Amino acid sequence: MRKNLITKAGMLRLKDELNQLWRVERPEVTKKVSWAASLGDRSENADYQYNKKRLREIDRRVRYLSKRVEELQVVEVLPDNTDKIFFGAFVEVENENGDVHSFQIVGYDEIFDRKDAISVDSPMAMALLQKEEGDEVIVRTPEGKVVWYVSKISYLSPQAVS
Repeated sequence: MRKNLITKAGMLRLKDELNQLWRVERPEVTKKVSWAASLGDRSENADYQYNKKRLREIDRRVRYLSKRVEELQVVEVLPDNTDKIFFGAFVEVENENGDVHSFQIVGYDEIFDRKDAISVDSPMAMALLQKEEGDEVIVRTPEGKVVWYVSKISYLSPQAVS
């Protein structure tokens, strides 16, 4: 069975979200539900219905995050050979047309709300793994094969370098 990988920063974001939902949002919404319920007829009470729905959404997300955090394996150490692309690498690639893309190869749980990340399970990431700067990479896409060239590899965030 394949392990579910995540970076240390990604795990911190998931735990922060879980903490925010459980310790801040859920108590606030619970108070609103109690207040709205005390007003009487719940069937026509929009505050009650909306906040009850929001409470179910929070509970669903809390259950998912709690379970997911237990299943994930945090990758904290740098690979022995940082000249090659492995999980957690920041990569810059360029195609024959001069289009440049920069991203970090991360776990599935980290790609949402980020434009600078791709999943380690994506065709691009799988083609890039263990490649070095200057290597040609052929990525199979629904439109056909696309050729990319590895122009940079780093294990430090571009923001940390700036």
